[in-house]
Amino acid sequence: MPLTGLTAEQYRRNLVEELKRQEGLLDKPLEDAFLAVPRHVFLPEEALSRAYSDDAIAIKRDSDGSVLSSVSQPSMIALMLRQLRLRSGDNVLEIGAGAGYNAALMQHIVGEDGTVTTIELDNQLAEQAAANLQKVRLGATVNVVNADGAMGYAPRASYDRIIATVALWDIPPVWVKQLKPDGLLVAPIWIENMQVSAAFVVQPDGTLYSRQNIPCGFISIRGMSAVPNLSRHVSGSTLMLHSNDFRRIDSAALQLLLSEDMEITNLGQPLSYREYWRGFLPFLTLNTPENYVFALYTLGENQQAFGLREHGFALIGRGSACFVEYGMKGEVHCYGGADAFFALSEALERWTQAGSPTSDRLRLQLLPKDDSEPSAVVERANSKIYSRQQHDLRVWLEL
Repeated sequence: MPLTGLTAEQYRRNLVEELKRQEGLLDKPLEDAFLAVPRHVFLPEEALSRAYSDDAIAIKRDSDGSVLSSVSQPSMIALMLRQLRLRSGDNVLEIGAGAGYNAALMQHIVGEDGTVTTIELDNQLAEQAAANLQKVRLGATVNVVNADGAMGYAPRASYDRIIATVALWDIPPVWVKQLKPDGLLVAPIWIENMQVSAAFVVQPDGTLYSRQNIPCGFISIRGMSAVPNLSRHVSGSTLMLHSNDFRRIDSAALQLLLSEDMEITNLGQPLSYREYWRGFLPFLTLNTPENYVFALYTLGENQQAFGLREHGFALIGRGSACFVEYGMKGEVHCYGGADAFFALSEALERWTQAGSPTSDRLRLQLLPKDDSEPSAVVERANSKIYSRQQHDLRVWLEL
């Protein structure tokens, strides 16, 4: 039951206590920041109980209902700010101001000697962020810039820290130029159909390397560095597939396949949502069985489609597909032949035999391109290379 009759400060303390129960999530500067910055001021239309929930909350939607901007989930904010390793006096650039809440937290951590610049593409949101920061007496401290974040912000460079709160397809080289040589760049980046929050460090050879990568889900950046469309509806339903490999999916054939009789079976391993996201799915991304497409899927709010009730992931082949709902402890919906189920079961077995590696072992490296020719995807066990606009993205599991 939700708590009622509490003050904003009491709700804020309850949120901090909830975050502290997640081991290693908050250090003292972060705890102080969450206690000091009133989240409800940045979410004026939400009830206090909602404003202080550990949930991402939409603040702007498109005409079709899709979310254009949100105030991020507090626990995800904490994870990324731990990656960012802010220090008193740091000069920080943020891409994606949203409501301004994250910028306020960072300004509290870097203190009076530190500076925070936050860039927002949407003029309406930039104005609202500035107004919100004024309400918490940071309007004269945090610099809100209405511009395309892909260009960074040269007037306040160079930066000790750069953080993006929007998902990227590639890291704009100008950000690296505006970062100090010993700086940190934290950003959600797409790997096929999933994102990880990466903490990049510039290496002596000019590459970017991230050893700490946390699965996440952020709204994709808009503007000059916009992400390719990775989502597609299955015709006649609210089922939405998210994949980097749609060219290998015959939409009409898939719709017919999903419309046929469906059989429910079980993987034999009752994995939790966290075990899927932090463990098996990163492994499956890098070890997708040959001749299959790995996709994430979502459903419309309170909607069902083809017997599916919850969000999850899928393995799709010719004449065979299987869909796994995150919350059903290994339950699998099989369509067509059993080949996809057997392929998924074998991948799960390989993951188990490898010691069930988690995203803690995931490594990322961005290699600047030396010419204009795109690099082909190179695959080997537990490793892939993806061609991006300015870099080749190498991803591997360190087993």
